Amino acid sequence: MDKVAVVIPNYNGYRYLETCFAALAKQTFTEFTTYFVDNGSQDESCAFLREHYPETKIIQLDDNYGFSRAVNEGIRRSKEPYVILLNNDTEVFPDFVERLYEGICKRKNAFACSAKLISYQERDKIDDAGNYYNMLGWAFARGKGKPVSEFETSDRIFAACAGAAIYRREFLEKTGLFDEEHFAYLEDTDIGYRARLLGYENWYEPSAKVYHVGSGTSGSRYNLFKIRYSSRNNIYLIYKNMPLLQLILNLPFLLLGFLVKTLFFIKKGFGLLYLRGLWKGIRLSCSKEGRKHKIPFSARR
Repeated sequence: MDKVAVVIPNYNGYRYLETCFAALAKQTFTEFTTYFVDNGSQDESCAFLREHYPETKIIQLDDNYGFSRAVNEGIRRSKEPYVILLNNDTEVFPDFVERLYEGICKRKNAFACSAKLISYQERDKIDDAGNYYNMLGWAFARGKGKPVSEFETSDRIFAACAGAAIYRREFLEKTGLFDEEHFAYLEDTDIGYRARLLGYENWYEPSAKVYHVGSGTSGSRYNLFKIRYSSRNNIYLIYKNMPLLQLILNLPFLLLGFLVKTLFFIKKGFGLLYLRGLWKGIRLSCSKEGRKHKIPFSARR
């Protein structure tokens, strides 16, 4: 059995696949199996892989169930002790898998290690150097837009960016898998938060590098889909994970954070959409029984 599973979720991402898979084929570390989870695509994604990369294990879903469901299907289908999640709109460096594998193996309490994501379009700039979460309730990509020469030191982070990160299967069995209620956005912050509450660590490994297009499935940085789900999931994330005492202490800052974002999206022309997302997050949270809702590792479909 290989040591690493590489799980790639996909939805109509045919235009990215040649670049993504050609880079994976050049890896210095070869003890990995690739699992391609297709979310009911209408393009030629699966046909392309069957013709050009027949060794890839393809998992076809009958509809678009979102990022979380797709990667969960890949994780459940695989058996390898470590799992790399990789977006389809990426081009990894030749030692990407090797560096992530080494990075998590040398840290016995590491739940996840996040790669250094570099902007595909502006290769002198960082796209993500690990995810952070602050008292205002804002989750953000550390280092985004900064010179690529920065953030060259391994560091503890709040959560790994699931667009290019490795996870330890043993610990995933404790945290549960990605919460499928998230569909997309903040699912990686949520699972990283859960891991931290259980005493595990999340790390940033800058030697593992990858070019990332960004918004390859959803489109532009600010769009209806992203604003709707990210605002909804922001509320749900707090409800699920934040300890009650911390919630009470942080409440003034959280309210300020939501106010600032509301004003920001009003200026962008998306104010009503953002507020509707917050309301959907409140309704989703109220519909859950208890605050420990998670997707069991053993659940099968």
